[in-house]
Amino acid sequence: MTLDEIKTLVAGDLKAVDRRIVEQLTSDVALVGQVSNYLIHAGGKRLRPLLVVLAARACGYQGEQHVTAAALIEFIHTATLLHDDVVDGSEKRRGRDTANEVFGNEASVLVGDFLYSRAFQMMVTLESLGIMEVLANATNTIAEGEVLQLMNAHDPETTEQRYFQVIYRKTAKLFEAGAEIAAILARAPQSVQSGLIAYGRHVGTAFQLVDDFLDYRAAPDELGKNLGDDLAEGKPTLPLIYALKAGTPAEQALIRQAIEHGGLAELDRISAIIESTGGLQYTARLAKRESELALQALGELADSPHKRALQGLAEFAVARNH
Repeated sequence: MTLDEIKTLVAGDLKAVDRRIVEQLTSDVALVGQVSNYLIHAGGKRLRPLLVVLAARACGYQGEQHVTAAALIEFIHTATLLHDDVVDGSEKRRGRDTANEVFGNEASVLVGDFLYSRAFQMMVTLESLGIMEVLANATNTIAEGEVLQLMNAHDPETTEQRYFQVIYRKTAKLFEAGAEIAAILARAPQSVQSGLIAYGRHVGTAFQLVDDFLDYRAAPDELGKNLGDDLAEGKPTLPLIYALKAGTPAEQALIRQAIEHGGLAELDRISAIIESTGGLQYTARLAKRESELALQALGELADSPHKRALQGLAEFAVARNH
């Protein structure tokens, strides 16, 4: 299934999510609305809210609370983007200027805080301690992931294990939480809940692995950000970690210097090293494995169009080129 086909299956739900997002962005403080709307309406695939509504429907959920759940997941994600772009000094997001470039770092950080707190206000309306626990833990884990990534930055000794800790906390955890709260809303059996938790974790991991792959392979207009951003920020992502381990001593020295100092002066040479050492192929192979594990995790879920759409989403996560 293509992403458009998947979205068509739950088009009504996604429109309701968009309406809920617009409703909840209201504020008496004009700048809050300006910054929030700038990023929320900047495009993006909306994979996390899509996962929530698909998982809820796949569990047979017939209510409307999944719409609020999907919207608040997108608010949490958007808040992390606002904060990320300030920390990283990013200039591009989804093909256009980042909010911090347009409105400044101070406004971006504070509106990110607004979106986090608004997400928790929405969370309370679901009247589920289980959902509140899942999302409270998720936001705390995401914050820890941000700090871990900061610790890894400019450190050529970063291992695969440390890298995977970061991407689980920063990216996969919110996918995992979205799938879990959908199962809780639907009162799904524990075996189904456990399967959806694993599904979300593996899909989120696959998605981030492909993102890191594309940072050295995609055209900038496809990726929606500047090619080589991770290298410029001294982030040792998996393609770079693998190349550092597999390269010649001269290649290793070049990569170490690039990680320690950041910048794009050697982007072409380092991209060629990543290619020649098999770093991209290795990253793609691990992403494919995560996608396959996600598919296996759906084994307890009854067959339905929505289950097949979840399967399609796992396949899309590794097949995309942006």
